[in-house]
Amino acid sequence: MYDAINFSQKFSKFSDLWAPRVVGELNDYQLKLAKFKGEFVWHDHPETDEVFIVLKGEMSIDFRDGRVDLSEGEMFIVPKGVEHKPFAIEECHVMLIEPRGVVNTGDAGGELQAENDVWV
Repeated sequence: MYDAINFSQKFSKFSDLWAPRVVGELNDYQLKLAKFKGEFVWHDHPETDEVFIVLKGEMSIDFRDGRVDLSEGEMFIVPKGVEHKPFAIEECHVMLIEPRGVVNTGDAGGELQAENDVWV
């Protein structure tokens, strides 16, 4: 009933890359854990901002006019409607906070589009 959510334990339960797993809900928002490695697809989320919180490793987010590099313990909020492409050279563990129902690839689709609302 009052169990803490242990990120390391949750990350140990899946190995898929770019496939966010829900670990909790806060009002209409989902807290998701994901493993990143390699390049994702260019996409945007026209209706919502997206926050990336790096729990382990390093990642970058490319924008059409620049890039942000993130290390463990850092976060970045991508404003709604801004096209972006996350990538990580080595495996990186990330928490995402998004409204329920947000598709990881936005409208871009493709082979990296993950099933939505998968809990771990």
